[in-house]
Amino acid sequence: MDDKNYPLVRMKNIDKIFYGSYANRDVDFELFSGEVHSILGENGAGKTTLMNCLAGIYLPDAGTIEIDGKPVILSNPRLAIENGIGMVHQHFMLVPVFTVWENMVLGLRDEPLNLNKNKIIEKIRSLSEKYGLKVDPEAKIWQLSIGEQQRVEILKMLYRGTKVLILDEPTSVLTPQETRELFRTVKNMVSNGHGIVLISHKIEEIMEVSDRLTILRKGVKVGTVPAKGISKEEIAEMMVGHQLEGIVISEDRPEPGETFLECRGICVKNDRNIQALTDLTLSLRSGEILGIAGVDGNGQEELCEVLAGLRAPENGVIVIGGKDITGSCTRNFINSGVSYIPADRKGVGLIPNMNLEENMPLKNYWEPPVEIKKYFMDWKYIAKFATERVKKYDVLAPSMHAPVRILSGGNLQKLMLSREISDGTKVIIAMQPTWGLDVGAAEFVHQRLMEARDNGVAILLISKDLQELMSISDRLAVIYSGSIVGVIDDPRSTDAETLGLMMAGVKPQGIEK
Repeated sequence: MDDKNYPLVRMKNIDKIFYGSYANRDVDFELFSGEVHSILGENGAGKTTLMNCLAGIYLPDAGTIEIDGKPVILSNPRLAIENGIGMVHQHFMLVPVFTVWENMVLGLRDEPLNLNKNKIIEKIRSLSEKYGLKVDPEAKIWQLSIGEQQRVEILKMLYRGTKVLILDEPTSVLTPQETRELFRTVKNMVSNGHGIVLISHKIEEIMEVSDRLTILRKGVKVGTVPAKGISKEEIAEMMVGHQLEGIVISEDRPEPGETFLECRGICVKNDRNIQALTDLTLSLRSGEILGIAGVDGNGQEELCEVLAGLRAPENGVIVIGGKDITGSCTRNFINSGVSYIPADRKGVGLIPNMNLEENMPLKNYWEPPVEIKKYFMDWKYIAKFATERVKKYDVLAPSMHAPVRILSGGNLQKLMLSREISDGTKVIIAMQPTWGLDVGAAEFVHQRLMEARDNGVAILLISKDLQELMSISDRLAVIYSGSIVGVIDDPRSTDAETLGLMMAGVKPQGIEK
């Protein structure tokens, strides 16, 4: 870390208020050249809000910001970028209908009026190869997986040559290999004098790559400590204010029931007309969690969309509750008791500019008690129902009438869970349900899923977190190249090496297909 008298970035006494509530209160933060300074805290602690102030997304209500010792007012992202500050957001800031290369140069003033497409693509490919973040420059954003979109965001900041790079949950959608490549990139950047701010909930990763840690809780700075010499347990306790109990696995829970959801011989193509699922077959029983493990991009997203009724299969059969529902509309899947928790909370799960109350009836707005007369909704009932669910799921929001886009990732996830897990839920399709969540919020999500499981709900859990899958899954299936490689009946009895082989398409002996 550089020993300059003044830091590269200094934020002093920062306040940010939304709807009368403090998101940040009197927060100080410093970043030196040549260091990785990580920010930790529960979802809603104010981490991203603080960095949004530095990136020009928000203007602080009080406090000052200095860059290289000089006071600056960063009233918009362009000014932040001109001052060498770039931010890669957890929820992507990309234009879906544009290509990768078009997003890369969007908003840049130094590009000529007649863009040199070949030159831009050549630079993107050079950066992709250098940093191990491979994407197709001519692909449209909507055609890319979440992991690929995240790579585009990182490359976009590298393309702009930022000297301060803020990474908000950058590894949430990366494979372990990609994470190692990213960290090599981070170390290379700090060795050349860059400053990196890393926001993450993966404490082990934070300790591996960070020089210092700043912990926030409920918008207030708890402290700044060196990354070396502090334990994971101490960090977690500073984040949440108490010791975490961890996931409690009940050994005497009821046995799973009969098969409730079954798909046989499913074939489907993705948005780029490439085969995503090939002859995929699996079954899901009431009262069990079936985990799906696999490297990102092997058909997990398409599988979720098929089982939620969002994508019709080309071939195969889907049976729910003994009824063939193949090719039915999404509403029929919902009426059959299927709930869907997508990985993309803002883009698919919720409508960002609508408030909490307005987002709650989206799943069943066409039926009583939400609809009292054709085209008329009972807003008194909706307000009461929404308030009860928000309280039960501990969703932290300044107001029921606040737009959900201002909520943290953890509170967005809790809001989705409060809507999707109801008395009529029989199947939950959960795609990366703890993506980007802190340890406390992830623990909350796990407990809600296990409670639903114990109440007889059939749960399909897709996650890249092998520890999560092995901890709470009752059975574990591995997907590779759009097909199920094998099913493990007792996930906690297997090992990472066996799972790694299966995720690479190798089926070890003794594993059920």
